Amino acid sequence: MSEHPTHPTHPTLTGASTPPKEGEEAPASTSTTGESRARRAATRRWVIRAVLPIALALWLLSLRHVDLDRMRDLGLLQVLPVLFWVALALLTLGFCLALGDRRTGNSWYAAYVLGLIAVIHATPTLLYPTLRYSWAWKHVAVIDAMLRHGGDVPNAGTLDIYNEWPGFFQLNALFLRATGLESAIGYAAWAPAFVNALLLGPLLLMYRAVARDRRLIWGAAWIFYSCSWVGQDYFAPQAFDFLLFATVIALILRQLPSSALPRPSRRRRGAWPPGLLLLVLVIVAALVSSHPLTPLMLISALVLLSLPRRNRRVVLPVLAGAVVFTAAWDATVARPYISTHFGSIVDALSQPDANIASSLATWGSAAPGQILLSWVDRGLSGAVFLLAVIAFVRRPWTRRTGLPLLVLAPVPVLLANPYGGEMIFRAYLFALPASAFMIAALLLHRGTQPRRRMLTVYPILLAMLGGLVFGYYGKEAVNQFTLQEVAAARYVTSHAPEGSKIVTLTSAVPGLFMHYDQHERVLLAQQDIADERRLVQDPLDGVTGFVYGATARQPAYIILSQAQTKDVYLTGDLPADTVKRVESALSRAPGFVRVYHNDDAVVYRYVAPRETIRR
Repeated sequence: MSEHPTHPTHPTLTGASTPPKEGEEAPASTSTTGESRARRAATRRWVIRAVLPIALALWLLSLRHVDLDRMRDLGLLQVLPVLFWVALALLTLGFCLALGDRRTGNSWYAAYVLGLIAVIHATPTLLYPTLRYSWAWKHVAVIDAMLRHGGDVPNAGTLDIYNEWPGFFQLNALFLRATGLESAIGYAAWAPAFVNALLLGPLLLMYRAVARDRRLIWGAAWIFYSCSWVGQDYFAPQAFDFLLFATVIALILRQLPSSALPRPSRRRRGAWPPGLLLLVLVIVAALVSSHPLTPLMLISALVLLSLPRRNRRVVLPVLAGAVVFTAAWDATVARPYISTHFGSIVDALSQPDANIASSLATWGSAAPGQILLSWVDRGLSGAVFLLAVIAFVRRPWTRRTGLPLLVLAPVPVLLANPYGGEMIFRAYLFALPASAFMIAALLLHRGTQPRRRMLTVYPILLAMLGGLVFGYYGKEAVNQFTLQEVAAARYVTSHAPEGSKIVTLTSAVPGLFMHYDQHERVLLAQQDIADERRLVQDPLDGVTGFVYGATARQPAYIILSQAQTKDVYLTGDLPADTVKRVESALSRAPGFVRVYHNDDAVVYRYVAPRETIRR
């Protein structure tokens, strides 16, 4: 074959340029094309770096004038301004542009993902004047009680379960003693943002164990946070344990003999360094001591990971440790709880269909907005699993990573116990880290052109965030408390004599469980159906049935508040006007005295009349 002919005036072929004759145009040059490409690349990188601070600035500006009093069926979705959604969409666009540029470094990916965490999880903290979520208030009360008693809390009643899995609470108590802080409430409000930021470490470790492509790794992390709607990241043992669970799984995946990596980049794996194995077992022990469900999820995941023969040298030592620690803990510290509930645990094992059905129960008389967000949550969850299945089929290399096994790992636990109707949501959460990577492998395929990839990925990521905000922000009307509600609850818990009874309609009362070892709590919406029916038919009779015999030395206190009104409306557990009707009945009834009130709450003190006590 002859060489290509050269042209004396073509600079790309001769290596030199000849000045054009008079009246002729200069020929095109590849150097011009190269310069154009360089300018476009520089512009793209400038845009990627500019979009992030602009999006975060718009987000902060959007929070200046949010009227929380307008929250109803859909929580924050109804009150966040358009600027907030513009900021979230712009942040997602910037991340997609970063995915389209191979030169994007880890630092910018990290900045975008941390920005997403801030926008989603710091927004309620910045907007609310008090700690979010009644369960977070309860956990603050448990830590306070353990500090006062130096350990187990006597007379804990239904909260005795925290004495049997105290790891999270004792760790916080230790932190408070070390720092001199009086209460965990000062930092508990930032738990969602803090926990999610910490979780990024194990996620990256997990994804880097099976892939080297930065876009795939960070894309999976973004997808995880875009689909994590369950809301188990508040100040709670389950958030702490999920962080430990992800850490253990990540460390195990790093040791497995992975086949997903190119041969030159594989490292010798398959054995535990003694120090690292000891660290993993310490983490497992901390996990076992903090929450009853997470050890079962871990054992299920380890059993499935041990199915491939090549994994057993790594997985079996950790699996053995998890089984031994869990069995020993349940047989000793947690024995009172296990023995009391042993019958129901055994019954649940024989009813896998009922366990799943309890998690899919219909909302009945719930508010219309809550029914809508329930379907959105289910739709997002179903889409996540569907995309993970498609990835399993379309990306065969993912089958060798162990991640498909982790997607399936929560299923045995889901079939074994309903966990109060919440198990299917917990199963989704524990399967999400692996599912997110599978979806990233499907969407961020190397063979796809960057522009075409962005046109496909951007709307999908926006849709995921749309589903997330329904589940994560949709119930905020009952999760947010005012300073007046906090003051009312604080009045009761600080003035009620030991042995008093505190009555509320629901648990949506901030600080309700402070000094729970000294006072009995009654939640009227959680009583037998006959008691609830009596409360609806005759509010006064429904209340007095639980405060009968209250004396001046041990009176009863009834707290009615704005958050409880919203709670019964959203859930439909009681008629929406129940709080108003109860307050009207108590205001006219003998023995009930209004001792505290403000714009958002009212407190009645009840002492049974003498003739009632004599009868």
